Parts: sequence; C-alpha cells; structure tokens
Amino acid sequence: MPNQQNDSLFTLIQSLTKTEKRYFSLYIAQQHSENISKYMKLFTVMEKMNSYDEKQILKKEPSIKPSQLSNLKAHLYKELLTALRLCHSGKFGEIQIREQIDFARILYNRGLVTQSLKILEKAKQVAKTNSHFILTLEILQFEKNIEARHITRSIKGRAEELEKETEYIIKQVDEVAQLSSLALRMYGLYLEKGHIKNEKESKALEKFFKTRLQDIQYDQVSFFGKAYLHQSYCWYYYIQLDFPSYFAHAQKWVNLFIHHPKVKEEDPLLYVKALHNLLNALFIIGKQDRLKQEIERLEEVYQEAGQHQNLEIQTFIYLYTAKINFHFLTGTFTKGLKIIPEIEKGLKEYQRYIDTHRIMIFHFKIACLYFGAGDNENCILYLNKIINLKVGHLRTDIQCFARLLHLIAHYELGNTDILEHLIKSVYRFLSKMDSLDEVQLQILRFLRRSLTSRPKDLIQSFMELKEKLEKISESKYARRSYQYLDIVSWLESKIKRKPVEYIVQSRHHTHSA
Repeated sequence: MPNQQNDSLFTLIQSLTKTEKRYFSLYIAQQHSENISKYMKLFTVMEKMNSYDEKQILKKEPSIKPSQLSNLKAHLYKELLTALRLCHSGKFGEIQIREQIDFARILYNRGLVTQSLKILEKAKQVAKTNSHFILTLEILQFEKNIEARHITRSIKGRAEELEKETEYIIKQVDEVAQLSSLALRMYGLYLEKGHIKNEKESKALEKFFKTRLQDIQYDQVSFFGKAYLHQSYCWYYYIQLDFPSYFAHAQKWVNLFIHHPKVKEEDPLLYVKALHNLLNALFIIGKQDRLKQEIERLEEVYQEAGQHQNLEIQTFIYLYTAKINFHFLTGTFTKGLKIIPEIEKGLKEYQRYIDTHRIMIFHFKIACLYFGAGDNENCILYLNKIINLKVGHLRTDIQCFARLLHLIAHYELGNTDILEHLIKSVYRFLSKMDSLDEVQLQILRFLRRSLTSRPKDLIQSFMELKEKLEKISESKYARRSYQYLDIVSWLESKIKRKPVEYIVQSRHHTHSA
C-alpha cells in the first residue's frame, strides 16, 4: 500500500505533461549541486511508477540511501514547483504580478527606490484591471511603506491618494470575500441536505440567505463580486426548487464573462462553473436546443484546455454530466450508453483529482441511463457502487434515491425473494437520513403491496400510484423527488407496457411539436 502521507511528490510528478517534464529536465540541468544527479534519478524512478512505494524506489536506485530519501524528496518537490512556476509564468496573470512584486522587492532592498515604485505602479494597474484586489492591496501596502520611509519627491497629495485607493480596495476585497464565502456556504448546505423538503426549511434558508445580502449594492460590486453573487443566487434558488430563477442567475453569471472576455481567460475555471450551472438549468427547464448549443460551447473549452490540467478535469466533469442530461431530456437512453466508456476512461485517468461527490453523481446518472435503456443488471451494478460507500451524510439525497432506484430495478428483474428485505432496509435508511417524503413513501408502500398482488391487479395498482403521485407533484416540495427519478415515466411504461425510453421520447416529441 502506498504511504498516503508521503506521496505528494509522486502525485505531482504523475500530473506533469510531457512539455513540463522536458522543461524540468532542462531546468535541473542548469543547476550546480552535488545532489542534482540524485534528484534526477529519484525523479526518473518515480515517474515510471504506477503507485508510490518507498521500498521499490530504494531497490531500483541503490545510490539513494534510506536516510537520504526524505530530504531528497522534499528538495525535489521544491525544485519541481520552482520549475513549474517558471514554465507557466507567462500564462497566468497572477503569477506575473507576483513576479513583478518580487522584482520590486529586490530593487528596493538594493536601495533603488524609484525603480521599485515604477514597477509597483505598473503591476498595480494590471492587478486592478483584472480585479486582483488582494494583490492590489499588497502592492498598495508596499507603496505606503516606501513613501513613509523615503523622500520620493511625490509626497504631495500622495498620502491622500494612497489612502483613498486602499479604502476602495479594502471594500472590494471585503465584498468579494463575503460573497465567495456565501457561495461556499450555500454549496455546503446543498452537499449536506440537498433540496428543501418543506416550508420550514424554505423559510429558514431564505432568512439565512437574505440576511447576508443586506448591505450588498449590486451596481457597486466588482466583477468577481458579481460572479460570486450570481453563484450564491444559483445555489439558493436551486436548493429552493425555484428553477426559473436559478436559470436567470446562471444566464447572468455566464453573461458576465461574455462581456468581459479577458477575465474569462484569467479565470477559466469560474467561467466553466458558470456554464455548468447554465447547462444544468437548461436541462431542468427542458430547453433542448439551448442545452445542445451550450454543450458545444463547453466542448470547445474542453478541447482547448491544453496544459491547464485542472480546467481539463473540471470541464470533463461538467461536459459529460451535461451530455448524460441531454440523453435524459430527449429520452435517448440507449444512445447515451455509448458515452459510458468515455466517462469511465476519464474517471480512471483523473481518479486522483475527482472527489467522491462527483464520482457518486456519475455513478447515479450512469445507473439511470441503464435503467432508462432497460438494462437493470448494469443499473444495479452502478447503484451498488454508491450504496457500498461509507461517506456519512455526504449527498444524502443521492444515497437515498440510489437505494430507491435499486429497489425498483430489482422489482423489474422479478427478484421478489429479496425485495421484502430491501424494502425494510431502504425504509430504515431513508428514516435515518430524515429524507423520507410522500413520494418515496408511496413508492415503498406500492412495492410492498405488489409482492402479494395478483398479476391481473398490477396494472390497476400502477394507475392508482401514478394518480397519487401526480396529485402529490402539485406541491412545490414534491419536485425534489422528480429531480432524481422520473418515476411517472416508469409507471406510465408499466401501464402502457412500453419501454421507459419509448415513453420519455413520446413525451419529448409532444413537447417539441
């Protein structure tokens, strides 16, 4: 087993592209240290390993003594980061600004005060233009320190100017910090609890959310402040099951980047996050043509991600989530199965970087694809991957609906010998997670009754359940269940004795006509 506490270096090496490896080799060759050859030997050994194993490292490279390994790894890690910083310094604005601050510090320490101030002024303008307020604040503090200690011939009005600049930037930093924290809190609430279940939860969330926006004036908020504000609203309305409002703010979030293309290049990850929310909103409100159009736009981002690995990974997650959703919307489940090998390949390639939450979502959506296509065995296979996880209260909504779909898939396969046990188990789990709603309760009752029902009575039972669920769906809070399972289409398929795929496609064509 790899030593998880010591494999940071291994993970970093495995993440390198061919270009970065070549750059590092050239960079390290320019160093003049007696340990350079050992660095490269260690790098070469670890680059070829499939998993981290210290015994294998020492076996394959006898010149490295066990007592040296820890220090060599620490130094190699530092050298790699230094080389990567140099390699990518021209691609990321923040790195360039920090580099200019470092240059200014070097000049200042040599007594070249005027030169230092000139560099700081240029760096400050770039930072302000690109809304890098924390860096701007750092530069302003450096400028104030210089002006306070030296006669620079620019002191007239300079103190007042720097004071006003600092106050303005502090206000911008505070707003961005406040709004980004709110977006994060809303995301955390969704991960823990999912959508609201009743009026009490709705009012509590509304109070929590609006209290934190009391002092925010939209017209005075910076670009990133607006971006985080729309992100916060997206989470708020999504959790509240207000999908038209969710769509509206997702569109405004994307429009921010369309109107500021330079910022889109500066922070592409926030841009694809906005696109992801727009795609999800379009899926929920059933805008097929727009969904297809935005998927194509995201596909372009994925193809152009290049050496920005984090952008590539996140875009992969969002792109294939949207592609699956498109098949759900159009009822093309069987066609959708063709992208599963692509998804599995990506999950394997990016397994070190994708969190359990995202993997759970993919497994649930893949299971739903198989269910819609009538392949209940593979549906159960993917649901078991969720059910067997030990993740506490992480995405309890996914955990609960995975168990419910698991029940239905076994029912479809005619596995009546285990259904009674599974029904009791699922009921206990839903109760434990405080997730049992009226829709789930009706499904569980139906499945239990069906175990003793005569075949000729089943159609009538399906019709009765469909009628009950349609009545329940008139409640806002019942929409929560339909975000995970298209249970009505399944019931209709049983009543009409047609595949689920046929039912969804028929409804889709009716709506499109």
